[in-house]
Amino acid sequence: MSTPAEPAAAGRPRVLVVDDETQIVRALKVVMREAGFEAVPAETASEALDLAAVRPPDAAIVDLVLPDGDGVEVTRRLREWSAMPILVLSAVGEEDQKVRALEAGADDYITKPFGARELIARLQAALRRAAPAEEEPSIAVEGLEVDLAGRVVLRDGDPIHLTPIEFELLRVLVRNRGRLMTHRKLIAEVWGPEYVNDIQPLRTHIARLRAKIEPEGSAGPRYIMTDPGVGYRFTF
Repeated sequence: MSTPAEPAAAGRPRVLVVDDETQIVRALKVVMREAGFEAVPAETASEALDLAAVRPPDAAIVDLVLPDGDGVEVTRRLREWSAMPILVLSAVGEEDQKVRALEAGADDYITKPFGARELIARLQAALRRAAPAEEEPSIAVEGLEVDLAGRVVLRDGDPIHLTPIEFELLRVLVRNRGRLMTHRKLIAEVWGPEYVNDIQPLRTHIARLRAKIEPEGSAGPRYIMTDPGVGYRFTF
């Protein structure tokens, strides 16, 4: 069993940290505390599920490899009853596992070794997305304006004509901005679940969408970022 968590300070969001590597858990507890969170450590999948059931946390950080199972199953079990943000930790080269975790309901993943600032930024972004909010009819990001209700897209004030498919792709990415969307998830939401294995059309439409919304002469994508082999993320 892991060491009991320290008493929580009033108002600190509780984050379930599931990892059997003592050094990582110890480091995460320090990082969490300094960022205003309370870390609730667990070393195994069964312990994590028990802790979450007894006192549901505000978010979870789950390693993909655990002594008695994997982070994918933990994610799936948590998703059966909770909408809490879930971030998964993975080693380099575990692309298939990352995709499985995201499709099981994880909000994002961090690759080991990771920086403390990146982890906290991803966690805070996931918590912001999970917070109740009114429907946003439009957003503006670095010169790009997207009116979801009016189906109008402007770049630096100039209107951009998008095909229905291109707008749907942008709509899904914008509504999930900051969150990594897998190829299969995007395809299912735009084309339907029967097309989830047909990735090439998605790549073609993303390329065309980028050509229309990205600033001319840009050295690389500013709005739609690629996570190789996994999916796409709209910056925010």
